[in-house]
Parts: sequence; C-alpha cells; structure tokens
Amino acid sequence: MSARFDPDRLDARDPELIARLLPAVRRINRHYLRLRVQGLENVGTGPALYVGNHNGGIAGPDLSCTLGTLWDARGPEAGLYALAHDFAMTQLTPLGAMLQKVGAMRAHPQNARRALEAEAQVLVYPGGDLDAYRHSSRRDEVVLGQRTGFVRVAQDVGVPIIPIVAHGAHRSAYIFAEGKRIAAWSGLKRWGRLERFPLALAFPWGFAPSPWLPYLPLPFPIQLQVLPKIEVPKGADPVEVRRHVQEVMQRSLAQLAEYGRPGEPAKRWRT
Repeated sequence: MSARFDPDRLDARDPELIARLLPAVRRINRHYLRLRVQGLENVGTGPALYVGNHNGGIAGPDLSCTLGTLWDARGPEAGLYALAHDFAMTQLTPLGAMLQKVGAMRAHPQNARRALEAEAQVLVYPGGDLDAYRHSSRRDEVVLGQRTGFVRVAQDVGVPIIPIVAHGAHRSAYIFAEGKRIAAWSGLKRWGRLERFPLALAFPWGFAPSPWLPYLPLPFPIQLQVLPKIEVPKGADPVEVRRHVQEVMQRSLAQLAEYGRPGEPAKRWRT
C-alpha cells in the first residue's frame, strides 16, 4: 500500500467532485435502474447511522441508488460517508483512493465514530458479504448475521439508526452458489475478511466467479425505502437491537417485493 494513502481519512471527501458526478448518477438511477424512492421525509439532518441491505456484491447498484438519493436529499456538501470493505480500501488502493473522494472510508467502528462525532452521517451495510453474496433464491431476505458493531457505534455516539431498504438490486446478477466451502478452504476470512466466494452468472462474463469481479448490473427496476429512525438507548442489548432493526428492514423488503408486482399502484413513489 502506498505510504501516501490513508484509508481512514475523513478529509479526502470532495464535494465538488460529487456535485459533478451527481447528474450522471441521477440519469443512471432514473433511466437505467428505474429507481423509485419512498420515505425521503425520514432522511435525517443531524448525525445518523444509515443501515442498508447489501445486494449484488462489488457491482451491486444499491450503492449508486442509495448514495445518489442521499446526495440529492442533503446536497453534495453535507457530510456523508460510507464504510467500504477493507479489501477495496487497503488492497486495491487506486480503487480505494477513488472511493475515498466520494466519501468512502475503511470499514472500522472507530472511523464511523469519528465521522459521527464530526456531525456527519454514515452509511453502513452490516451484512457485508453475507448479505451481498446470498443466493439469488434469497433475494428478498435481509441478512445481517450476528454482527452488532453498528449498534454499539450508534450507542456510543448517541445517534439514531435510519434503515434504508433496497429491493431489486440483487437481481443485477444471478448468484447460484454462495461459496461458503470455497471461502473456508481458501482461508478467505483470514486474509480477505470475507466468508463467501460467490459463483454467479453476470454480464458480460457469463460465468463470474469470485467476490471481486466487476460486472455490468442488469437493468432491473430498483425500489428504495428510507424508514423512520430507530433510537438506540445506551443500556439496550445490542443483539436485541440488531434483531429489531433486521425485523423492521425485513418487513419493508417483503412489502417492497409485494408492492413491485405488476398491477400495483405507484402513486406514492418518487422517481
């Protein structure tokens, strides 16, 4: 890793670059991904921890949709950061440096705390690879595993959790095997901090093995719902809070899956 690159920096975020990118992000979200958004009134103005469900892996379009929606709602100048996986930020440093300019930082609880204490907002995907690389038959599930670090961060800093649920993004590729055994056999968790080695069908490769192979997401419509904030008392059991957050997100995802069927009205949605 280059000695000049620090994956934990907060001051590398470039609002002017984000403002230049935003029109293109809007066009992609609106015309290619046909994004529909609900619940913008729940976007916070103060420090908050946005918790999303992760879809499709390294090229999953949920990140474009979520960040584009939050940039639009709050403006490029408003402090907004996203926790990115260690591998992208520390092993692929050119990619890490590029992501850092749009607000990415290495996924570590202390980084989230620093950003929140600086009055910024932080987007996190607690399910990580467990969620992003779940089998396509599980596309309507929210998978957070046993992870509670995001709850402890919200408790420590005293900020609310705002869930953001995406539906449709997991259809951007067809994951037919999660690759648990491959990941275990290769020691992937030890050196790559990953517990899945997905096998997928994706454009343009056809067969797309590995967690790092980028692909062109298929243009399935995506729905995004910002849910009301969840206050996290300091004395609450993090496991119970995580279960509650997952239950709230799962109910939303099930409703979005039902709502998105042909013939359902769309008058409540912003496009």
